[in-house]
Amino acid sequence: MSNLVRACSVDELEEEEVLRFDYDDRTFAIYHGPDGKFYATDGFCTHEKAHLGDGIVDEFEVECPLHFGAFDYRTGDPTVAPACIKLKTYPVTVTDGAVFVDTAV
Repeated sequence: MSNLVRACSVDELEEEEVLRFDYDDRTFAIYHGPDGKFYATDGFCTHEKAHLGDGIVDEFEVECPLHFGAFDYRTGDPTVAPACIKLKTYPVTVTDGAVFVDTAV
């Protein structure tokens, strides 16, 4: 079952940027990739719970602001230590200029 929730407008997020999105008691990170697509992951690094919305985005990678571990935000795979546990990713839909995250997955 899908639970699409509006995270932001497409204009709020430039390419290769990340945005924090809070919904209920959960936190997500929304990304605008260099391919023009939008992506979503859990909002906290799996290493030390630093918020990825404060991280640095380069291409398809987000770097944690705390210990500089990194993840491929398309897949959630860790790419730079100390990150070693995969991030949960979420399907994203863009409709009428808005970015929606499927929070039920």
